[in-house]
Parts: sequence; structure tokens; C-alpha cells
Amino acid sequence: MSVSLDIRLKRANKVYHEGEVVAGVILLVCKEPLQHHGISLSMEGLVNLQLSSKSVGVFEAFYNSVKPIQLISSNIEVARAGKVPGGKTEIPFEFPLNSKGNKILYETYHGVFVNIQYSLRCDMKRSLLAKDLSRNCEFIVHCQPQKAKVVPTPVNFTITPDTLQNSRERTSLPKFLIRGHLDATNCVISQPLTGEVVVENSDVPIKSIELQLVRVETCGCAEGYARDATEIQNIQIAEGDVCHGLSIPIYMVFPRLFTCPTLETTNFKVEFEVNIVIVLHDDHLITENFPLKLCRV
Repeated sequence: MSVSLDIRLKRANKVYHEGEVVAGVILLVCKEPLQHHGISLSMEGLVNLQLSSKSVGVFEAFYNSVKPIQLISSNIEVARAGKVPGGKTEIPFEFPLNSKGNKILYETYHGVFVNIQYSLRCDMKRSLLAKDLSRNCEFIVHCQPQKAKVVPTPVNFTITPDTLQNSRERTSLPKFLIRGHLDATNCVISQPLTGEVVVENSDVPIKSIELQLVRVETCGCAEGYARDATEIQNIQIAEGDVCHGLSIPIYMVFPRLFTCPTLETTNFKVEFEVNIVIVLHDDHLITENFPLKLCRV
């Protein structure tokens, strides 16, 4: 006998803030009346920390500090053991979104070594011969917007062979001068990162100019930290040997779920950086790095 179980939230975008009520319905569809041993619904919010392969085994103390951190956990019985009539059955539910004890509800974030996720799980217990049914549904938590106004701090930059830090053979480097600016490095997460870059001159032709968004995740404790930087997205803003003296706009939207307001706690940190990468024709890379501070207003 075919039976389907689903969780439908009232909000189409599935975005909630602390203190709000997560409401929706459990949808059961079956052709004939269905016997069950109870339907329960649980809500869970977890921070999962993971160590990168280079950090495994380095610090013994790490293993205690990378255990999952539970931010929210609650369970309700939706229906006692009984029968569900054939056809479509909707069971409404409401869950207050309040943290456990003195914990803070961090914003939903899907990273590589740090994951902050909130989910609802519905379980329907059935008799021995029939398989139990369960369904998961993720919802998104946004942190409360900060009251203070964000004052943009523009950053001007100039890239020449002399400003490069990690170049071994400075004498063999071609001559180039690249200027530009970012309109702000303390950014509102819902607004794009903007600015411009100008190639004033370059002895060798340019192959490409790219904008790279990087997440810097730190896990650990007082004994030591594992800090890992990984790419979130890479946008090409110029192709080929661009005209000299022409201003090229910088425009990057922060992707949802893969970015969150800059976060610093005792066991982990989530920070963001942007790299402006100029690829020369001989595949030499010139990179300028800017730390960003993201916030929600």
C-alpha cells in the first residue's frame, strides 16, 4: 500500500528569526485507511564541526572541541497511535523557535568545515511488518538584524611588482600597474560587493581578471586552531587583454546559505575574504586579498 509523508511549511522562503513560530502541516496521502503507532515531530539545530585532513591527529584536544553543538532541540507528539483515513490528511503544527538554555541561534550556514543547520523531522511508527516512515525538512534561520548603521569604508588599492609579497623572483617580473577600489569591506550580506579595477599599463598581455570569494573557517580550542580557507565562488569580470585605462566594474552578490554574517565563537569562527586575481598570458597569477566583514541590517 503506497503512503507518502511530507512536511509543508507555511512560509514559502522557509526563513525564520529567533522568537518566531515555525508553523506548517504534516501531509499524509494514502489510498486506504492506515494503521500507525504514533506520529512525532522533532526540531533540531546543530553546529557540525569537521577537521580538515591536515589537522587530524595534530591536537588531541581538538576531538572534544569538534563535537556537534546542539543549539535547539524539541519534540512533540502530533498524533497518538490510531488510524489515518484514506485520502489526504493534513495535521497542523507550531513550534516556537527558541534556543536551548543560554545558547545563541546562529544563522544557517553551509560550509566545508563548519555547518550550521536547522531541520524538522517527522516520524511515523508502524507495525512490525510495515516500514516506519520519516521525513526531513530543512528551514533557514536568519540572525536578528543589527541596530547600528553600517558605515561603508572604501578601500583603494594599487598593484605593482613592488607591492607583491610572495614573489620569489622580483627582478624577472613584468612591469604592470593596476589600480582600483572596493566601495566597502564591511558589507551588508543582502547587498552586492561593488567597486572597480583599472589596468593602467602592463608589459605582458592579460588573460583574465577574476573575483574570488573565500570562506575562512577556524575550528579548535585554546590548545590550537585549525584554520582553512576554501573558495565559495569565482566570477570572471574581464576576459582577454583589456583596454588600458578603462574602469572595469566589480559586482558580486553574496550567495545564500554559503555565506552568513561574520561569526566568532569560542570553538569556531567563520570569516570571509575576497581576492582580485589577475591572470597573465603566461599563466602567472597576481592576487590582491581583502578581508570582509559581513553583517545583516
